[in-house]
Amino acid sequence: MKENNKEGVGNEYELPASYNSSDEEVIIDQAKKGNKKALTQLVKNYEQTVYNFSFKICRDRDKAENIMQETFYSMVKHLNQFDSKSKLSTWLYRIVANHCLMQARKEKNRQFVSIDNDESLYEEKYAVDYSRLPSKYTENEELKKILDTAISKLSPDYRMIFLLRDVEGLSTEETAEAAGITIPAVKSRLHRARAFLRNELTEAFQQ
Repeated sequence: MKENNKEGVGNEYELPASYNSSDEEVIIDQAKKGNKKALTQLVKNYEQTVYNFSFKICRDRDKAENIMQETFYSMVKHLNQFDSKSKLSTWLYRIVANHCLMQARKEKNRQFVSIDNDESLYEEKYAVDYSRLPSKYTENEELKKILDTAISKLSPDYRMIFLLRDVEGLSTEETAEAAGITIPAVKSRLHRARAFLRNELTEAFQQ
């Protein structure tokens, strides 16, 4: 008697003959059907991106590793809820962001610079789009070290927006979706974060 196997995460499937590792829609579709190879491919495609972004927000290797594992666990568990209207990377950024913010809220002893009520940061002269800086500046080791220290002073809410927009290169709309906030809120936080970082860099080089 022939066994009737139902599709599920526990079953093994072969990817179609036309499968191409760069064809993400095929991989996602197969992963939703329980294809373990497709799920493994998705993890492989994004594990470095997810880990790097986790580390940039939480600033700790062990926590970044844990958040990466939690992110992929959430991805596997909720992949059928992904509707492909946005990029999978944007969806994963949001999962990472949620885990990082939850982690940050548990660390009540951590102190960050408050920039919510600093109206001087709205002055246009202080805002710098770091995603457009020439490579000669971004590759300067001294500048990178100072900038990294300044970024670590930002609260996770502001740090996340700055990283998504100016480091990861997401659009304003994608950043809003990944962060789960409105576009005006993204613009406001990004402007304040950029201005704060410029102030920090200016003070560092004046010393």
